[in-house]
Amino acid sequence: MATFSCDREMLTVMLQCETPEVAIGRIRNANGLGADAYGLQVECLLPEYHTPEVYKKIFSEGKGRPFYVTNYRSGNNKGKTDEQLADGLLLLAESGATLCDVPGDLFCKDPEELTPDPAAIEKQMDLIRRLHDKGAEVLMSSHVLQYRPAERVLEIAFEQKRRGADVIKIVTGADTMEQQIENLRTTEFLKQKLSAPFLFLSGGECSIHRRLGLKLGCCMALCVYEHDAHSTAAQPLLSVMKKVRDEVDF
Repeated sequence: MATFSCDREMLTVMLQCETPEVAIGRIRNANGLGADAYGLQVECLLPEYHTPEVYKKIFSEGKGRPFYVTNYRSGNNKGKTDEQLADGLLLLAESGATLCDVPGDLFCKDPEELTPDPAAIEKQMDLIRRLHDKGAEVLMSSHVLQYRPAERVLEIAFEQKRRGADVIKIVTGADTMEQQIENLRTTEFLKQKLSAPFLFLSGGECSIHRRLGLKLGCCMALCVYEHDAHSTAAQPLLSVMKKVRDEVDF
């Protein structure tokens, strides 16, 4: 079975598409350019495509490559309850998703996307157990979107791990070169102390961290085949990240 818990840093091409046809076209193009995995952002698909048949069709185009899936509150999921989003993740796991993204504030919103609410945490842990039972791995995500010192990033990472996540994902910010350098240093700390696969990213004005993180310990890089109106501008091109991973030597 495909897995994200691997030894090699994975180039994961994100798919923010309204229709399965567009997603399949991107996959076919990226398959030949060295993509290792795909990230299907289900909240971007039009609601009529949120079905097992569509998911399986998209997954099959990966030709055995693993699929990371998100089912966030945004996009075409607006108006759904967190319980409905959780059910959607379970359906994705049943349909063959490899790695399911459980937001750290699922069932109780929190500014750092890591709820301290005990009841919500127990529901998250139950969901993670159910996803594991269906054969999926679980990534827990916390989109803080603001700079945080290394100590706080490590606290978030260890708490995600405690809740049962197989892969840790934290997104902070970097609006100055000093903050970006600190984020690079924090990435090294995570590699030394966490003992779990992780993805540590930062947004803001500085972009070096997103490109060099996988050279410092991140288990994958989130990239795009091409930029369009739906893609995340901060995510670098697959062609660029392949050169960074395979040709940058340090």
